[in-house]
Amino acid sequence: MTDIDWDELRSVATEAMTKAYAPYSRYRVGAAALVDDGRIIAGCNVENASYGVGLCAECALVGDLHMSGGGRLVAFVCVNGEGQTIMPCGRCRQLLFEHATAGMLLETVSGIRTIDEVLPDAFGPRDLRQAQVPAGEVR
Repeated sequence: MTDIDWDELRSVATEAMTKAYAPYSRYRVGAAALVDDGRIIAGCNVENASYGVGLCAECALVGDLHMSGGGRLVAFVCVNGEGQTIMPCGRCRQLLFEHATAGMLLETVSGIRTIDEVLPDAFGPRDLRQAQVPAGEVR
């Protein structure tokens, strides 16, 4: 899947951003991603009066991924209230890494980058599997 329509992804992300619930920061965010089966999924941020329990657009997007059948993310874009591409925070990069295909592409403020470029040396499920080696077994 090498033909990624970044304009369409940005359009879906911008539409998602219009549905954001951001009464406190007024910083609305929308995200969209292409899934390995061709679907496009989206998410928006949802704030909460108890600031720390708000949900990022990326969290909503991953929820949409699982609610709509699962799969792996191939390409991702995130926009602010003006429709400008923004960079996912570190926490959200980790969340995206967990659900990405190898080499997933992200549209970033500095151009198209892979997930490995925006989260080098990432910790993930493989690390946890290695930690769960039965006693006496070496991997």
